[in-house]
Amino acid sequence: MLLIVCRRIGYFIVTLVTMMILKRFGKRIQQLRKQQGISQEDLAFKSGLHRTYIGGIELGKRNLSLNNIARLAKALKISLSKLFEDLK
Repeated sequence: MLLIVCRRIGYFIVTLVTMMILKRFGKRIQQLRKQQGISQEDLAFKSGLHRTYIGGIELGKRNLSLNNIARLAKALKISLSKLFEDLK
């Protein structure tokens, strides 16, 4: 019983941390997109991702693969390290 409770608490903490990371990353994508003056639709076209997927990323509701993160960096014309810079 105790082991099951510990696993659930651990899972809950990991889930919370993941959600926080996704929200911060989404805000970063939105910030960079707006700095460049492009719409979600434009970013979607440039990255080869769907417009609603971009919206989900910016809201922190999508868990991206490394491949899609690289596609976003390329579409925003920045390096991966720059993409993760100032991720607060």
